[in-house]
Amino acid sequence: MGKITTGQTIVMGYYSQEGFLSQEDKRVIDIARDIAEEMPLGKGHISASAFLAHFNFPQTLQYNYFSSLSGGEKRRLFLLTQLLKNPNFLILDEPTNDLDIHTLNLLEDFLINFGGCLLVVSHDRYFMDKLVDHVFVFEGDGKIKDYYGNYTDYYRVKLAEEAKLARQKAVAPAKQVKDTTSENKPRKPSYKEKTEFEALEVAIPALEAEKETIIGKMNSGVYTPAEFEEAAKTYALIEKDIELKTDRWLELSMLFE
Repeated sequence: MGKITTGQTIVMGYYSQEGFLSQEDKRVIDIARDIAEEMPLGKGHISASAFLAHFNFPQTLQYNYFSSLSGGEKRRLFLLTQLLKNPNFLILDEPTNDLDIHTLNLLEDFLINFGGCLLVVSHDRYFMDKLVDHVFVFEGDGKIKDYYGNYTDYYRVKLAEEAKLARQKAVAPAKQVKDTTSENKPRKPSYKEKTEFEALEVAIPALEAEKETIIGKMNSGVYTPAEFEEAAKTYALIEKDIELKTDRWLELSMLFE
């Protein structure tokens, strides 16, 4: 068994999947102020009330009691109670699972400027790519691999290792094959694959730009509820398209190395 020693200056924040294990039925603003009256943000400080409003808790909602909140609002409030601690060591366990897109975008912006140590447990590759520079990969049977870089960096290494292993298995024993020279050489991309690769290098940034445009409009407050819902659906489709195209781009990129 290992041992964890927590330093005297460590302030821990932990966003768990369970959320609030128990919570006294207070008003939202009182729950926040019990933790901190104000919160560092950017180069200054803002009040607990302004911080709540920044994360989509308007003043009308701040004076509601905890028991009246929806499940999503309780999750969002739990997240904010961890951030209001002003931690220098923040653990987020699957933070993208239950947060709406708008809150997720606000969280990403906050974490990009976070000055402490951030530990994220997530299956969301795009969330990790924006925030992390070091990846621990749990491969099962107690095996953990350590990669410097974000998830895409790790994924490229993983594909390269798998391609190398596949080539090694494909090489027949010398007794069965007269000449294995051509089999030992990496396969060159075909003209069709080159064309597809070049098209993906154009398509993926274009989709990313389209996604950012949608995020900007969703954050601007100009949408009606119906338009916001439609934009959220479009955003999800674009994210899925980016994921598929990125997987294919990574697969093809192995042929060009």
